Amino acid sequence: MRALKQLVRFGWEQALSCLFPVVIFASLALTKFIQLPFLARYDWLLIICLLMQWQMVRSGLETRDELKVITLFHLIGLALELFKVHMGSWSYPEEAYFKIWGVPLYSGFMYASVASYLCQAWRRLNVNLIKWPPFLAVVPLAAAIYLNFFTHHYWMDVRWWLSGLVIIVFWPSWVTYEVGGKQYRMPIVFSFVLIGFFIWIAENIATFFGAWEYPNQTDAWSLVHLGKVSSWLLLVIVSFLIVATLKQVKGNVPRNRERSILTEGRYSRNDKQSYQQDLNIKQ
Repeated sequence: MRALKQLVRFGWEQALSCLFPVVIFASLALTKFIQLPFLARYDWLLIICLLMQWQMVRSGLETRDELKVITLFHLIGLALELFKVHMGSWSYPEEAYFKIWGVPLYSGFMYASVASYLCQAWRRLNVNLIKWPPFLAVVPLAAAIYLNFFTHHYWMDVRWWLSGLVIIVFWPSWVTYEVGGKQYRMPIVFSFVLIGFFIWIAENIATFFGAWEYPNQTDAWSLVHLGKVSSWLLLVIVSFLIVATLKQVKGNVPRNRERSILTEGRYSRNDKQSYQQDLNIKQ
């Protein structure tokens, strides 16, 4: 029974972390079957995403630093969308005012929602990284994965080589998380696979509601090819690496600040414990 309760708690925390993606899916379903006035469907989706993002920050569900990361993902995703639509990988067949080179601006929020989920889950589950690879290994790997989404149209697709590198680089790494006050751990590589698989399920839901369509879905909807899991897996890795790097940088700021203040003598040794408690306030 305890294991079942822990599983329910874990699922509930995951559901809360998926608030932004849930709003996007609900909006896709609503606008699919109910025609909203004055603006095209894609434009309404953009407005809903903007309002949701504003509310997330205003309510404190997301911090300003997390908003910066989410905005970065929006731009990264939009750049990828512009290129992929131009190459014919998928399309957005409906008309809209806020559409650039065939890509509606709301599309970037679908990538941003992945970053939102990671930031939310990181905080709710008190995620920590064990044996995280060095910065000089993480950044080039993330850059190579992202660039391969572009270069494979002109050169060989090296995604499987990159996947092998991911396994080698992150094989010793673990992620720890808390559920109901109890700590668990999971290999980071396995967490990548799980997130990529569930995003593939989400992609099937999104294409069913007409968020975009692949060439084989032009006449009628069909299941997204299972091979897309590898694409989402690699994209999730890029997302995870950026968020993890931010969290590590932010985590080092309080430690560096503490070292500086204690060195300057502004806090006595007796005050160190109370100061440390101040540093533990979540950003």
